[in-house]
Amino acid sequence: MRAVRLHQPAIDGLSVDEIDVPSLAPGEALVRVHAAALTRDELDWPLDRLPAIPSYELAGVVEAVAPGVADVAPGAAVFALTPFDRDGNAAEYSAVPAGLLASKPKNVSHVESAAVPLAALSAWQGLFDHGRLEAGERVLITGAAGGVGHFAVQLARHRGAEIVAPGEGRADLVFDTAGGELLSAAQGERVVSVAEEADGATYFVVAPNRAQLIELAALVDGGVLKPMIDSTFPLAEARAAFERTMQRGKHGKVVLSVTD
Repeated sequence: MRAVRLHQPAIDGLSVDEIDVPSLAPGEALVRVHAAALTRDELDWPLDRLPAIPSYELAGVVEAVAPGVADVAPGAAVFALTPFDRDGNAAEYSAVPAGLLASKPKNVSHVESAAVPLAALSAWQGLFDHGRLEAGERVLITGAAGGVGHFAVQLARHRGAEIVAPGEGRADLVFDTAGGELLSAAQGERVVSVAEEADGATYFVVAPNRAQLIELAALVDGGVLKPMIDSTFPLAEARAAFERTMQRGKHGKVVLSVTD
């Protein structure tokens, strides 16, 4: 199969290689990847295990499952956020822990589905798991137009919270997706950040979560959540795709279209 692999730090270390289709370990499913979404800083994550395949968000179709796997079956259209401590999904096939795979949203494409997991799970976990946001509360979301921020705005409104801007008084919850001065200036009873650690703020790293993805897929199909796609690139143009993730002025996710 073809796979994007990082052989040394930075974009110049990327190449598209021919490698073996991964073998399945117990509890895994083999997914024929249709689309894989990219994250701005992710080429810095696997430097202790090069060469490594990037991209930790996928949408595709289950090709096979390991013996005993009952979570999914071959032929199922799925999407997922996959663990950060193993190879990612910028490849024609990916071996994924079957328990992390959720049915992809039915009303959007594989490309749009691949753009959901990391950003939407970050928003969900920041607002609800760590931020304990309730209906009627005031929430300030920094970086509200960004990848995580635009999902956070949609989810907060769906929960019945009031979105407030900086300077409109103290918020019940500040959910920070930007860091820096915006985080330093934000005032709230509770402060949660997915961008950086800071005094008085709860910092977290998003975690894969199948149950939450199932709920997010239902919200996408119901029109409550709308993923934004900045641009798509074929697998062969992975370097250009990662260059786009680092440019200013993006609106939404950069996605590799592997099969579609």
